[in-house]
Amino acid sequence: MNHIITISRQHGSGGREIGALVAKKLNIPFYDNSLIQLASEESGFSEEHFRDYDKYANNSFLYSLVRGFQYHQNATGVWSLEDNIYSTQAKVIRDIADKGPCVIIGRCADYLLSERPELVKIFIYGSLDARAERVSKAEGISIEEAIEVIKNTDKRRQNYYNYHADIKWGVAQNYNLCIDSSFCGIEKSAQIICDFLEQV
Repeated sequence: MNHIITISRQHGSGGREIGALVAKKLNIPFYDNSLIQLASEESGFSEEHFRDYDKYANNSFLYSLVRGFQYHQNATGVWSLEDNIYSTQAKVIRDIADKGPCVIIGRCADYLLSERPELVKIFIYGSLDARAERVSKAEGISIEEAIEVIKNTDKRRQNYYNYHADIKWGVAQNYNLCIDSSFCGIEKSAQIICDFLEQV
């Protein structure tokens, strides 16, 4: 099995945990927040710059406005910090994929690696109730607060992805496999992915 597995996910769906389980079952590297450290080392920028990179993405208009200005600046030969951050993340993801099979969480990895024949793109989603309960327990907040966190996080992910890619985040036809983790559970979702990979 020689797959590069990318996992996009709704907030609170357990996508990260599912990805980690898949990597463990297949005995292959797992990349999530570690991408930030790798990108920081590659670029020389602090990890905080990468963590704050998508701070405008909760507002799609503001995000597009800010990014549009930055790309206009690029036309004059000036690269913004944000351009360098995205470019560095993209390079790190491609370098990781060059090394062989792995699981990569988020960060437009499915889009960046879309030309690779060994790529398998997965999307994890779940009911709002189940996700809110998971986030509430994990962060020690109320269900109402958890719902707001979920909406804001998913909006940020959607804006980030839709800005950089020419396909839409979370649309089933853009993935090879979509799983409802609130129906299947974390362990079973990971096993479904492993079983699926054996068939493709």
